[in-house]
Amino acid sequence: IKDSAEAGLAEALPALDEAVKVLQNLKASDLSEVAKYSNPPALAKLVIEAVCVMFQIPPAKVGEAGKKVDDYWPPGKKLLGDKELINNMKDYDKDHIPDKVIKKIETYVQNENFRPDKIESVSKACTAMCQWTLAMHKYHYVALEVEPKRKALAAAMGELKVVEEKVAGLVAQLKEVTDRLDKLEADFDMSIKKKEELANKAEECNVKLDRADRLLGGLGGEKIRWAATVEVLKGSIVNVIGDVMIAAGGIAYLGAFTGHYREKEEQNWSAKLTEYQIPFTVGAGVRNTLSEPVKIRGWTINGLPTDSLSVENAIILSKSRRWSLMIDPQGQANKWIKNMQKANGLEVIKLSEKEFLRSLVNAVRFGKPVLLENVGEELDPALEPVLAKQTFKQGGTDMIKIGDETIAYHPDFNFFITSKLPNPHYSPETCVKITLLNFTVNQTGLEDQLLGIVVGKERPDLQEEKNKLVVNMAEMKKTQKELEDQILKNLSESEGDILADENLIVVLGQAKTTSDKIAIDVAQAEVTEKEIDETREKYRPTAYQGSLLFFCVSDLALVDSMYQYSLQWFLALFEKGLEDSEAAPDDVAKRCDNVNAYFTFSLYKNICRGLFERDKLLFSFTLCIKLMQGSDRIDASEWRFLLAGATSNETALPNPAPEWLLGGSRRPR
Repeated sequence: IKDSAEAGLAEALPALDEAVKVLQNLKASDLSEVAKYSNPPALAKLVIEAVCVMFQIPPAKVGEAGKKVDDYWPPGKKLLGDKELINNMKDYDKDHIPDKVIKKIETYVQNENFRPDKIESVSKACTAMCQWTLAMHKYHYVALEVEPKRKALAAAMGELKVVEEKVAGLVAQLKEVTDRLDKLEADFDMSIKKKEELANKAEECNVKLDRADRLLGGLGGEKIRWAATVEVLKGSIVNVIGDVMIAAGGIAYLGAFTGHYREKEEQNWSAKLTEYQIPFTVGAGVRNTLSEPVKIRGWTINGLPTDSLSVENAIILSKSRRWSLMIDPQGQANKWIKNMQKANGLEVIKLSEKEFLRSLVNAVRFGKPVLLENVGEELDPALEPVLAKQTFKQGGTDMIKIGDETIAYHPDFNFFITSKLPNPHYSPETCVKITLLNFTVNQTGLEDQLLGIVVGKERPDLQEEKNKLVVNMAEMKKTQKELEDQILKNLSESEGDILADENLIVVLGQAKTTSDKIAIDVAQAEVTEKEIDETREKYRPTAYQGSLLFFCVSDLALVDSMYQYSLQWFLALFEKGLEDSEAAPDDVAKRCDNVNAYFTFSLYKNICRGLFERDKLLFSFTLCIKLMQGSDRIDASEWRFLLAGATSNETALPNPAPEWLLGGSRRPR
C-alpha cells in the first residue's frame, strides 16, 4: 500500500520539486521587475491572475458603471510587492487546495499559452510562478487518487503498531541479554587491550634499551676526542679577542710582506697584547687562528703550494672583505685560481683586451668569478666601482654602475687580480681598495714542488699514490666533520625523550660506524703516507739543489734587469734534465747525483748563452758559492768577512793557520 501511494506521488513530486527549486533561485528583485509594469504583457498578466486565484485574492472591478470587468493586475501587483510571497509559495498548503480554486485554475491550466516555455520570453519570475501553479494543480489530482491508499495505509499502520509493541517487548528482553553479552565482550576486549598495552610497553622498553646501547656506543666513542675539543674551545673562548686581533691585523696589513716579516710583526703584536694584559694563544696568527684543514686540503689539491706563506695568503684571500691583488711573478697563484674556480665558469681577462670591461660587466651580472691577470702598477679607472664595491639598492636589488651602464650586482660574483711584476709599487689610493698578497715563491715551497716533479718522473706510481692519499685524507676528514656537525645538530634539535628519536639514533649509529671506519682508514693512510714520504725523501737532494739553483738564477736580475727567467722555463729545463740525465735503476743516491750534475751543467750553459761576457764569471762564482752554502761547506762568518771585511774587534777566535799566520798579525791596528 505504501509503495503504491509513493508511486502515485512520484508522478507529481518531480514537477513540484522542480517548481520549488526554481522558486529558491527567484529573488525579490525579479518580482519587483514584474511589478514595475504599468501595462503588463498578456502572458505576464495571465500568470499573475493564476497566482491570485491560487491565493484566493479577488479581482478588482474596473471600467464604467454597469460595464465593470474583473482585473487581477492591481491586486496582483500588490501581491508581487509582498516580501513573503516566495516563502508563501514554498509553504503553500498543497494537500488542502479548495475545490473552487481548482475549478477556477483549470481554465488557466487548459490555456495553451499558460506554458513555461512560452512565458520564459516574458519574465523569469513569471516562468517560475507558472511552473509552480502547474505543479500545484497536478499534485492536487495525484493526491486525490492517493488519498484512499493513505487511509488504507493508516489502518495497516495501526495494526502494525500493535504487532510492533509485542515485538518491542521481545526486543527489550533480547536487549537485556545482548547487553549482558556486550558487557562480557567489553570486559574481554579490555583485558585483551590491556594485555596488548603491556606487550607494547615491554617491546618499547626493549627498543629503548637497544637505542640506549646504540646511543652510548655512538657517543661513547667520541667522548675522549670531544672532551679534548671542549678543553681547546674553553681556552679559545678566553683567548679569542687577542687571537682575532692578531689575525685581523695580519689580514689587513701583512699580505704584501714576506713570511719572515709577517712572523716578526705577529711576535711584536703578541708582545703588545701581553703588555696590555689581553689574553691570546701562543703562536696566534692568520694561519693558526683562521685555518680550516679540510679547506686547505682542497686548496692544495687545486694546486696551491704547500708552504706556510702560500697557505696564509689563501686564508687572507678567503677572509678579506676587499678583492685581492696577488704579486705572482712565478704564476703559482694564477694557476691555483684557475683550477679552483674552473668549475664555477671562471672568466680570464687582461687590461690589454678591448672587451675586458664587457666581460667584467657580464660576470658581475651573472655571478661568475673573474681573473684579471698581468696587471701593472696602474689599474684602469673603470675598475673603481668594482674594487670599491660601490653598490646601491634599487627596487630591493643590489645595483652597481660600471662605466655608463647600471646593472644588477650578483652576490656570487668574485674578483681576483694577479701581477707578474716581482716588486711592484702601488699608490696608497690603490692599496686601500685591494688586499695585496705576496705569492713570490720561496725556497721551501719551490723545493716541495721540485720534489713532486722528481718523484712524478722517477716514481710515477708513488706520486699517484701520494696524490690519491692526499685526496682521500681530505675527503675522510671532511666527512668526519660533517658527521660531527650532523650529530650535534640532531642532539640540539631533539625534544623530549631522546630515546624516542629513532632518526637521531640511526644517525648516531651511522656516524659511529663511519667514524670507526674513517679512524681505521686514517691510521692506515698515515702509515702509508709515512712510507711514501720516506721513499720520496730519498729524492729530496735533487729538489733541494734545484731550488738553490733557481734562486741563484733569479738573483741575476739584480745584476742587470734584462736577466729575467720565469719559473715555468726553469721547471721545463728541470724536467728535461730528469729525462736526459744518466739513469741508475737500483741506486737512488747515484741517480740523484747524476741528475744534479747534469742539470747544474745544463742550467749553466743555458744561462750563459744569455749573459754578457763580463757577467759570466760573476754567475759562475755565485753559482759555486750557492751550492757550497747549500751543502754547509762555507762558514757564514768567513763569507761575511770576505764580502764586508772586518766588522768586529774580536780576536779570541782560534788561529786557522798558525804555521804561516802569526798570532800578533791578527790583532787589529
